[in-house]
Amino acid sequence: MKTLIVDDDPISLDLLENALNELGHEVIKAESATAALEVLGGSDIRFVISDWEMPGMSGLELCQLIREKEFGGYVYIVLLTSHRGREAMIQGMNAGADDFLEKPFDPAELAVRVRAGERIVGLETRDLAIFALARLAESRDPETGAHLDRVRSYCQILAERLRQRDDFPDQIDTNFIRLIYLTSPLHDIGKVAVPDFVLLKPGQLSDAEFAIMKTHTTVGAETLNDALRAYPNVAFLEMARDIALTHHERYDGTGYPNGLAGDAIPLVGRIVAVADVYDALTSKRVYKDAYTHDVARSLLIEGSGKHFDARIVNAFLDEEETFKEIRFQLHRDDVPA
Repeated sequence: MKTLIVDDDPISLDLLENALNELGHEVIKAESATAALEVLGGSDIRFVISDWEMPGMSGLELCQLIREKEFGGYVYIVLLTSHRGREAMIQGMNAGADDFLEKPFDPAELAVRVRAGERIVGLETRDLAIFALARLAESRDPETGAHLDRVRSYCQILAERLRQRDDFPDQIDTNFIRLIYLTSPLHDIGKVAVPDFVLLKPGQLSDAEFAIMKTHTTVGAETLNDALRAYPNVAFLEMARDIALTHHERYDGTGYPNGLAGDAIPLVGRIVAVADVYDALTSKRVYKDAYTHDVARSLLIEGSGKHFDARIVNAFLDEEETFKEIRFQLHRDDVPA
């Protein structure tokens, strides 16, 4: 990881550089906060360790300016300080610091603080990578508009409402809601393997073509399973795989690819099914015009207990005004008049 270290004392900079090199970091040095800002403005650095007390602009002021500016992503900041106590910590955190390290630093403690920061920065990188992969699948279809943005927002709203309704108390918590927002854009990742003559056909698919289309569920799940074999028990990969595989299953067992029914369908697949179908109904496609919200609402109610889990349709009905608002905010040219 590329790390910027900031200190007006060259000896302190060298000590910190040596310790960070041992942790595998590529180090860039700046001897003032002003120089640090110049470096950040022309680089992709996401990790900064700065002295608090420096001539001119302090490390605290540097924190504030980093938080005010846009550097293309989150910058994790550790302040090196001789300040101790609750008030100093509150002052630093208010300025935007993520962590603190007392001077002179202990290399073992530095390693712990750095590894913690790497995990935070890695989470943002993971989130961006997941959405980039989902965009890859979406880019195959020029008429899907802001489909991914809308579907993940719908899933988040449904999951939050289901938690409030206490329909799935043992399954839905804050982490579940965060993960479904993160992973639901991968529901159609398997469409990268569907040929254009099927994916973009402006009309009804033949039985053979539909059989090809259905493979996007298993291809997506197999791709994510490959990642799981390399990184077993990773929660977001497990959820993404379940979504990719089961978001076309139907509550009455007539869906695909495995004909699962009822609660045998993972909850995430049932939630994404409602969000995905609502967005498909209210969006223009190569084979159809966009339906109004009221038409989509009627079709979801008609499918309650058959295509969809009735509890999730009820959550949709509770939040339909929010769905309409999201639809308005994230619309493109596929919104019906």
